[in-house]
Amino acid sequence: MRRPSHRNAVLIGIGAYVPPTRISNADLIAGGLDTSDEWIRARTGIATRHIVQPGVATSDLAVEAAWRALESAGTGEVDAVVLATTTPDRPCPATAPDVAARLGLHEVPAFDIAAVCSGFLYGLATAAGLIASHAADRVLLVTADAFSTLINPADRSTAVIFGDGAGAVVLRAGHVDEPGAIGPMVLHSDGAHSDLIEVPAGGARQRVSGTEPRAEDFFFRMQGRETYRHAVTRMTEASAQAARLAGWSMTDIDRFAVHQANARILNSLATRLEFPPDRCLSNIEHVGNTGAASLALLLAQSADSGLLTAGHKVLLTAFGGGLTWGATTLIWPDLPAH
Repeated sequence: MRRPSHRNAVLIGIGAYVPPTRISNADLIAGGLDTSDEWIRARTGIATRHIVQPGVATSDLAVEAAWRALESAGTGEVDAVVLATTTPDRPCPATAPDVAARLGLHEVPAFDIAAVCSGFLYGLATAAGLIASHAADRVLLVTADAFSTLINPADRSTAVIFGDGAGAVVLRAGHVDEPGAIGPMVLHSDGAHSDLIEVPAGGARQRVSGTEPRAEDFFFRMQGRETYRHAVTRMTEASAQAARLAGWSMTDIDRFAVHQANARILNSLATRLEFPPDRCLSNIEHVGNTGAASLALLLAQSADSGLLTAGHKVLLTAFGGGLTWGATTLIWPDLPAH
């Protein structure tokens, strides 16, 4: 008997977690960062961010968010675990198998993917592929980053932006017309601009270079002006493409969920696509840029606060290092957030 060939990934659970230590702009200034609260708010829209304490790693954040997503989905069993992160616990092995084992998901396939801040969308596409190919009926997608471990505390261009956190979703096999069904995926990359967002040292390229890395080469760095230009242009194009593929006009969309990079990017993108502020979801003021975790964390917190409710048509987009970017759509299902 032939199995049905078309299966869609359907969102059935969501969870999020941020570490309890909250750092305000005033805390950064008191710690010696040469800036001001007004400067940070005007350029980023951020007031506070959460960071891990010594001994807490990315996998710890991932497990907390994953438990909440599994509880939201009403299940403790999945067939695969996908972890999107830029800050794995170790260069080798992948962090996902450790997360799966700590969740009691022994011997299920588990692996990491690296798409920086586009990790949630790349992870959705990966999970959807596992479901469509019958490799899995249920997939746990976790997105987690401890960006504070990569940031130079003296670099005000990055130290004020990034925070730590995790988000997770559970997806099951279903039909394209169900609430929660993941819409057409739009994914792109451009490695010609990989130097715009990078950690130069610690990888094979640096190790075979024959030169000794500087201490600052192990920190995250970003060329802000060029990154801004690419982010706004690429996400505008991807968002319009995803909406077209879903058969939606921009006026059909109830909520716009954008990777929380900084407030100026969010405002520019909304203006270009003519989204009114009350349709744009945002939590950047309180958590900053949480990397791969950003979109899942935003969706979970928006659902929990009532800003995102069942039946809302949602357009999602993200941009990250690589360069990577993408967009997709879904109709928000009726599910509890944790």
